[in-house]
Amino acid sequence: MQFRSVLRLVALSSLLALAACASGPRVASQSDPGADFSRYRSFAFYTPLALEQNGYTTITSNRIRAAVRAQMEARGYVFDEADPDLWVNLNAYLQDKTRVTTMPEVDYDYYYSYRARGYVAVPYWRDRTDVRQYTEGTLNVDLVDARRKQLVWEGIAVGTVGRADAQQRGEQIDAAVAAIFAAYPHRVAATH
Repeated sequence: MQFRSVLRLVALSSLLALAACASGPRVASQSDPGADFSRYRSFAFYTPLALEQNGYTTITSNRIRAAVRAQMEARGYVFDEADPDLWVNLNAYLQDKTRVTTMPEVDYDYYYSYRARGYVAVPYWRDRTDVRQYTEGTLNVDLVDARRKQLVWEGIAVGTVGRADAQQRGEQIDAAVAAIFAAYPHRVAATH
């Protein structure tokens, strides 16, 4: 009976781990409670972006910038480099991580019992330790009130980064940016 319970626990743990992997990045956001988002109508990218610390753009930074611009424009904001209401700053970084998990498992040893005149199975428990190394990526989107020079909203996506071709990487960037902006509740009000 205990063996079946352990098998069910292992199967449930595996399903939960797979579901967690399929759900995409973890997203968090926070807003300045004193900010009046109804007065923001335009945006531009901060120069230089934190993402472009080395002084030049990359294929990845251009893809992130395009994805953010598409999300802002989908919410009614107008791109205006000359006099924006909001500065958009972007940052991303990678960090190598190690995850160590320990799970009990059962095994059996067999011995010959001269009293039973046959082999007897004896269960024993041991811990299985798995070590997994992976790379975690973090993407930050900051919206800064251009006049007050104050952060008014921040969205963060954190997820596992794996090897991918250029198309898959682009799709992952688009999905991460969309997940960040799903947490951004503001849209430009239509003017009559």
